[in-house]
Amino acid sequence: MTQNWLDKVSWDAQGLVPVIAQEVGSNDVLMFAWMNREALARTVQIGEAVYYSRSRKRLWHKGEESGHVQKVHEIRLDCDEDVVLLKVTQNDGIACHTGRHSCFFQKFEGNAETGQWTTVEPVLKDPSKIYDK
Repeated sequence: MTQNWLDKVSWDAQGLVPVIAQEVGSNDVLMFAWMNREALARTVQIGEAVYYSRSRKRLWHKGEESGHVQKVHEIRLDCDEDVVLLKVTQNDGIACHTGRHSCFFQKFEGNAETGQWTTVEPVLKDPSKIYDK
């Protein structure tokens, strides 16, 4: 049975849509990922973020290995209907596999000639202690 709300999303040629996870309250952008129809439907069903892992070629329930589950409070679709925004509470405050709060921890500083990427967020937990289970 087709779910009309899923048909509204403009899926790409691989059947995926980009997804941004944003923290409720702080509005920090935590991460970027992909979803297919099944991942989005499952996210709605369980109230936790489920993505499609392109590297693993399977659904990926955020936090399945790390415990850093994302509780979904709100799901939005952008004006072109080709990007999904999840407003989430991040379990333990760690969204990134590097042990940081956000995957966007590198900031460009300088100019076109002297610019560089600088790490601006600390590691909150050593990744070897997160994934060594």
